Amino acid sequence: MNAWTREWPAPAKLNLFLHVVGRRPDGYHLLQTVFRFISMDDTLRFEPRDDGCIVLATPTPGVPDEQNLVVRAAHALKVGAGGTADSLGATLFLEKRIPQGGGLGGGSSDAATTLLALNHLWGCGLSRPALQEIGLALGADVPVFIHGRSTFAEGVGERFTDVAVPEAWYLLTMPSVAVPTADIFHSPYLCRDTPAIAAADWRSGDGHNDLEAVACTLFPEVAAHLDQLKRFGDARMTGSGACCFVELADEAIARRAMADLPHGMQAEVVQGLASHPLSALT
Repeated sequence: MNAWTREWPAPAKLNLFLHVVGRRPDGYHLLQTVFRFISMDDTLRFEPRDDGCIVLATPTPGVPDEQNLVVRAAHALKVGAGGTADSLGATLFLEKRIPQGGGLGGGSSDAATTLLALNHLWGCGLSRPALQEIGLALGADVPVFIHGRSTFAEGVGERFTDVAVPEAWYLLTMPSVAVPTADIFHSPYLCRDTPAIAAADWRSGDGHNDLEAVACTLFPEVAAHLDQLKRFGDARMTGSGACCFVELADEAIARRAMADLPHGMQAEVVQGLASHPLSALT
């Protein structure tokens, strides 16, 4: 298959836990979390251009094209690759399925897939660590999608220790609110002193989400979704919200639980992935 004609997946992620362990002098929060990719994704497609332009054919409502992370990622790759990419361009097609403002990392994943795909399609030859460095300037979560494996992340999200995460299915609910990440991190009520743990000591099921309490106070719909999911197990919010999840033993159990949710509550059954679908891309 011609690589230019294929669709490139950009999977969502879950934060299996998320602790705020401190704050840097510049205001950035120090985090510990485990990222896991799941079987929900956006998809991207690219068409080559020989005029050096980056054109987004599928604008995202409410987001100016020049601010869209996929456009910014493409331009950042051209800069990072130096003269080899100056004359290269692309038309970008983005199909969104991951809810915006849900804590599932959709925008970051889209940016990462853009970097991975165009690095391959344009023949830039940049290594994954080099792409991660470019991605970090776009957003704290972008590097983990380039890294491509379940990982214990620290710092502002840029230091990785790969961890084994058991196979699992999740019931994921999607409140009809978009939670602004800045509102959560700026809250005076956010816990910022959870004791740090060592990556080697973490086990699946450990931890909690420090951002959850603030999100539930600001957005009662998030609290309502968690209350429903807690009937089935240890429910948690992912990222800064609004989406919530509970791990269940298998797909059948997860689907029965989904059928027991209140009418109108948006939900989906997803599978945990062992790695990013593009993890073997060179």
